[in-house]
Amino acid sequence: MIVVLLAGGVLCWLVAQRNQLICRWIALIAVVTAFSIPLGWYLRFKPVVTAGNNWLIDYQANWIPAYGISFHLAMDGLSFVLILLTFLLGTLAVLCSWNEIRERTGFYFFNLLWTLAGIAGVFVAMDLFLFYFFWEVMLVPMYFLIAIYGDFNRRYAAYKFFLFTQTGGLLMLLSILAMYFIHGQQSGNYSFDYFTLLNTTLNDTAARWIMLGFLIAFVIKLPMVPLHNWLPDAHSEAPTAGSLILAGLLLKTGAYGIIRFVLPMFPQASAGIGWLAMLLGVIGIVYGALLAFAQTDLKRLIAYTSVSHMGFVLLGVFAFREIALQGVVMQLLTHGISTGALFVMAGMLKERLHTRDIDQMGGMWTAMPHMGAIGMLFVMASLGLPFLGNFVAEFLVLISTFDVSPVLTVIASVGLVLSALYSLRIMQKVFLGQLQTVTQPPADLSAREWVIVAALTVAIVFLGLYPQPVIDMVGGVVTGIVRS
Repeated sequence: MIVVLLAGGVLCWLVAQRNQLICRWIALIAVVTAFSIPLGWYLRFKPVVTAGNNWLIDYQANWIPAYGISFHLAMDGLSFVLILLTFLLGTLAVLCSWNEIRERTGFYFFNLLWTLAGIAGVFVAMDLFLFYFFWEVMLVPMYFLIAIYGDFNRRYAAYKFFLFTQTGGLLMLLSILAMYFIHGQQSGNYSFDYFTLLNTTLNDTAARWIMLGFLIAFVIKLPMVPLHNWLPDAHSEAPTAGSLILAGLLLKTGAYGIIRFVLPMFPQASAGIGWLAMLLGVIGIVYGALLAFAQTDLKRLIAYTSVSHMGFVLLGVFAFREIALQGVVMQLLTHGISTGALFVMAGMLKERLHTRDIDQMGGMWTAMPHMGAIGMLFVMASLGLPFLGNFVAEFLVLISTFDVSPVLTVIASVGLVLSALYSLRIMQKVFLGQLQTVTQPPADLSAREWVIVAALTVAIVFLGLYPQPVIDMVGGVVTGIVRS
């Protein structure tokens, strides 16, 4: 999967100088090919996946044995569902960019595919040196996507994005090195392997500080209030595909890191800050919703909804309950689909109306009835309407965390009411009300755009009506984490 994306990105860059259309097709074929690999594997070994087995694939080869670095990739149910989400949104990101990007097309698709390769690598890397390598691989191309192909304030947004995430990355690197040396001194075996480092014995002080290094890197990416400051600027200035990947995938790497590394490697230290993390998650839910309601820039509004929704992830993870963790995984998937869809629609509206200001929109349902109907569906998903995926995720988190902290759960439930306010404001300002004066009515969805929104619609409705396959896939993973 990863090699196909890396090679496809280089090929796009080389071919674009001669033919930009072929460059676009190479990018699409590369992502679809990478998508077909886990999909085909799932169809072939479906009973193994749905049984909730811990590790479905485990591949290891020596890379730099002198320093205990191996090329260790492994996939369990959690990695698998996130890989499927990565390539679904990656395919749609390429389709979103088909007509939007007209300059430096080759370099654009090179960065897009390498970002996807880095994200896929993060979800399957089981060597901490390799994990850090992929963590950096996904950041640098995303910086270029924002800095070169974004809107007017793109450089400021790109610098802020890079400084925040790179600071977290360096703290994580220090924690990785600390684990490497402590384990090496204890056992005489210096290794970056995840399964080897799980057996490291740490005193309380060392565990707390090393855990904080990992945790800060992950909650910056999540993002957690007050470390969310980079997110609205990056989202609002990025191109449509960049916003889709940021909201749908990059934020998920932070949550994945907490579930995969922080909880299993530092169970006692994690439990010690559980109440604080849950409190910050609830603050994020309410604060993000209030800020979203106050925005007039459509993309900034949607960006702040991500801060609110990711608060449920923090709340569920640190409840240390099996059902809550299953709800968290559902939230990662459904938020990626619903918020990604809203960013796609914001890009479509910007392309037609040349503005992101919702005060200059209105009455769009008359001109674009199909987009209005699809917009209503994803706005309803975002506010947590039953029969759509987000409801399942938030319900599982809230019902499970009530035993842990009734007060925080009640406050988080208020966040659902606030989400209805900002979601309905999107519909009212953009699609309903008085039709704004336009010289020519904007066109409704094209065939390419229908493909994008249809795929997202099917995914969010399927997860809302039948979430059991996802719950089965991650069952073994979350059970092991809670028991540890």
